[in-house]
Amino acid sequence: MPARFSKARVLVVGDVMLDRYWFGAVDRISPEAPVPVLLVDDEEIRAGGAANVAMNVAALGGQASLCTVTGRDSAAGQLKNLMLEAGVNATFVEDPDMMTTEKLRLVSRNQQLLRVDRETRPDHEILSAILSHVEHYLDSSQALILSDYGKGGLEHISEILALALAHGVPVCIDPKGDDYQRYRKATLITPNEKEFAQVAGRWNSEDEFRQKGRQMVEQLQLTGLLVTRSEKGMTLFEAGGDVTDCPARAIEVYDVSGAGDTVIAAATLALAAGGSLAEAMMLANEAAGIVVGKLGTATVSAEELSAHMGNTL
Repeated sequence: MPARFSKARVLVVGDVMLDRYWFGAVDRISPEAPVPVLLVDDEEIRAGGAANVAMNVAALGGQASLCTVTGRDSAAGQLKNLMLEAGVNATFVEDPDMMTTEKLRLVSRNQQLLRVDRETRPDHEILSAILSHVEHYLDSSQALILSDYGKGGLEHISEILALALAHGVPVCIDPKGDDYQRYRKATLITPNEKEFAQVAGRWNSEDEFRQKGRQMVEQLQLTGLLVTRSEKGMTLFEAGGDVTDCPARAIEVYDVSGAGDTVIAAATLALAAGGSLAEAMMLANEAAGIVVGKLGTATVSAEELSAHMGNTL
């Protein structure tokens, strides 16, 4: 199926961020306070959030478009350059009073020491301008991803979802928070186990977990619910009551940052390419098995996924 990704057109809408990494060595403690001193010798910038989702779609061979709100600042400019380099067709609606989300991670010997965040929420009226851009993109899209990081970029998610449904475009959502009612009638939502428990409540057995999954699909009128479960793999709940488990790949986990971005990108591409929900889960599981072996927010290429799948067949 990865060979069919090149004809799949996917629109990504949601919260973007710029991930900065400062790498160095810690050889002493500061005389000013009992904290380590990081001597920086290298730094990187990477796209995060919805921007990383779009980059994963492009890296997997799909045709990716991105629509988002940013500030009018250097972080937004750097994100634009990253999208251009990745071949993502991006529309940035700028809010001059907003600060584009940035996350600075200080890393020594592949261990994160500290994360520093900067962000403000976009203006409600600015967000309204996204709707016309989204409708334009939907005319030529085969799937829509809503990447919700709770940063305020998806305040109009109900309207966006309605537009997609009116265009007959499947909608896949990486959810955030405890209000899943706004995701009603989505094609697929992909919470991790912790996020799912936050909404559905805790369970004491696998049977109870499955009951809660089926209830969520029915109550929200979803086509599918894909719960990612770390070392336990993934579980797919489908409308009609079918439940399918996919075991995790037996690999060493290096970093789970951005793994959810890869999961939803691969699953959505599979659906856009004509695959079933079960095939989407299988591909997403394989892609996740690759990306958790990389440092920080990262992407998976079509070549990596094909090789990885070849080793499992």
